Amino acid sequence: MAVQATAPRSGRVRAALRWTGTLLGAVVVYFTLVSPDRLTQYSAASFVRIPIEGLLLVALFLAARGRMRAVVLGAAGVLLGALVIVRLFNLGFYTALSRPFDPVLDWVLFRPAFELVESSVGRAAAVGAAVVLGLVVLSVPVVMTFALRRLGRLALRHPAATTRATAALAVAWALLALLNVQFVHGLPVASDGATGALGDQVALVRRDINDGQKFGSQSAVDAFRDVPGSQLLTALRGKDVLFTFVESYGRSAVQDPQYAPQVSATLDEGTRRLAAAGFSARSGFLTSPTTGGGSWLAHDTLLSGLWVDNQQRSDTLLAGDRFNVNAAFRRAGWHIAGLMPANDRDWPEGRYFQYHDLYDSRNMGYRGPKFSYVPVPDQFTLASFQRLERTPGHQPVFGEIALVSSHAPWTPIPQLVGWDEVGDGTVYNSMSTAGDPPDVAWRTSEKIRTAYRNSIVYSLSSLISYVQRYGDDNLVVVFLGDHQPAPIIVGDQASRHVPITIVAHDPKLLDRVAGWGWTDGLRPDPQAPVWPMSAFRDRFLTAFA
Repeated sequence: MAVQATAPRSGRVRAALRWTGTLLGAVVVYFTLVSPDRLTQYSAASFVRIPIEGLLLVALFLAARGRMRAVVLGAAGVLLGALVIVRLFNLGFYTALSRPFDPVLDWVLFRPAFELVESSVGRAAAVGAAVVLGLVVLSVPVVMTFALRRLGRLALRHPAATTRATAALAVAWALLALLNVQFVHGLPVASDGATGALGDQVALVRRDINDGQKFGSQSAVDAFRDVPGSQLLTALRGKDVLFTFVESYGRSAVQDPQYAPQVSATLDEGTRRLAAAGFSARSGFLTSPTTGGGSWLAHDTLLSGLWVDNQQRSDTLLAGDRFNVNAAFRRAGWHIAGLMPANDRDWPEGRYFQYHDLYDSRNMGYRGPKFSYVPVPDQFTLASFQRLERTPGHQPVFGEIALVSSHAPWTPIPQLVGWDEVGDGTVYNSMSTAGDPPDVAWRTSEKIRTAYRNSIVYSLSSLISYVQRYGDDNLVVVFLGDHQPAPIIVGDQASRHVPITIVAHDPKLLDRVAGWGWTDGLRPDPQAPVWPMSAFRDRFLTAFA
């Protein structure tokens, strides 16, 4: 009797497990077909949708016979597995860079992403995340195929009911599509998002294939390539000129109510302090080719006068001979220095920018601590430029400088010290552990946004203080943001605009840009002109020649 009682129970358990597996398979497939590509679009209502791809798959499966059904499920498993991977990558890229994943060009970004995670939360966490990502990529097609087979067996056991349900949902999908019914986030209830996501990836691949020739043709058109040095930058003769990129300094920093009060106060106070020292400034906006990251694309674009918005264009540019701002200064007789404090390895592509001296975290003389991702504080970077390049009796120098203290994860942040106290950087030892570590700050949006704001204030304060301390009649500073920060800081709808400012002691220099319509002072007016970043090279070389 005990054996007879156990058998029905085990049968019920197996049946329950089968139904649980089938239900989980349905959830996995449905979630794959309708899930959005952006975290900001996730809500319960986002999943009240009818995926046309699922209906077509059911119809194709029922119409197939014999072994063709296995072929249909196998092909669908591979495609849905690819869709899961695309959606995962898109989630990451939209969150960090406000754009979709490019399957041709974006593999190069995984190394800096790993390094950012490693510097923020430790190597073990970074390796763990990489391992989990690899396991997901390998296992998803297998899991998806298994789920489809479970659902296929269910459909074959109930073919009439499956056919009626599919037909009813198809009619509903058509009506909802015709009426363009949407619940939230602009997502249509009649969904074709899975086809769209895979189609977008194909379109990106086609664009990348065709873009190389187009970019090469654009690069060949250059009005300044053959201008002799005697005719270049004549208005700046004898001046030390700095082009300084402030990491993640975007338009939102000076206009978003979450950041603008403190950042604008820093800029306005800086305008007053520099005016007292005899300096004037004009400010406007540029449109960056990137957002959230990819700072090198902004450097490439501003200095070359070409729109460099992806890695393929950047690689092509750095391998070529397109005339750039650095080359113009070198041809006209300046000494060219690059300070890239985030670099920790050789950068042979730097030859394109024609540096006489190139400094990075290894040869700037810094002996202090890292600040999460940031290897060198901005004040030390500027002090190094002064110590290494603006020595007494020096040749006029052009410096391209990256200030990286405002790079994610934006915490901890150093404090300004007296310029005579900077030394070898050990003065910062006690600051590297002050405040919340990244894994704490990133737990709430309020904390991380406060950290971002404080980092921008620090970077701008360092630059203003440098000009006030070391500025003279022969100093000209152009400083700008490289791009807006990630959408977690500024939202999905933020522009790609970044502030740009020219600071000079000689008022005649700023008279040359009077026709640009820029705002007086370090803070651009909201109505100030906005140019593509690629337009700046020609305007600058024209204004000062």
